[in-house]
Amino acid sequence: MYKIVVLASTNGTDLQAIIDEMKAGKMSGISLEAVISNKENCGAMQKAKDFGTQAIHIPQDDYEQNLLNKLQEINPDLIVMIGYMKILSPEITKAFHKKIINVHPALIPKYSGKNFYGKSVHEAVLEAKETESGMTIHYVDEGVDTGEIILQKTCTIDDDETPESLKEKVQALEKKYYPQVIREFAAAHIDL
Repeated sequence: MYKIVVLASTNGTDLQAIIDEMKAGKMSGISLEAVISNKENCGAMQKAKDFGTQAIHIPQDDYEQNLLNKLQEINPDLIVMIGYMKILSPEITKAFHKKIINVHPALIPKYSGKNFYGKSVHEAVLEAKETESGMTIHYVDEGVDTGEIILQKTCTIDDDETPESLKEKVQALEKKYYPQVIREFAAAHIDL
């Protein structure tokens, strides 16, 4: 079984897409071991509970060490970041080198880094009068949105686009391709 752990802080829209594909039998051989969050009552935690997987809240006290301990205890094959609003410590990124992935709601290297998350990304894209945006799935390293790119997919920006409508387009890409990338990682692992 290919074990994944999700790190999440927000609503868990992409988590629901993964869960839906698991329920539909499209993620054969992949096990969602736990959803871990720094936010006790976020939507992703509720989605984990509803699915029947571990929903683990880690309080802020000694957060990084407790997170590292929990990840080492579970020993996942892949750590999937979904709307995770914390920057991982170098100890964690080194301990799980090339085993942590994230999805960013823009085409890295544009509109990425510490100040680009959530609605601010889509607002910046529209303010710059870009004609396309998209999502980037990438490895997580010691930087912020600086890891090697795994996959990028684009969407066009309409003349009357709003941050909300652009977010919907980008999330549609994320929901389609994030589960696909996880399946590809699992298939490569099984083939080793």
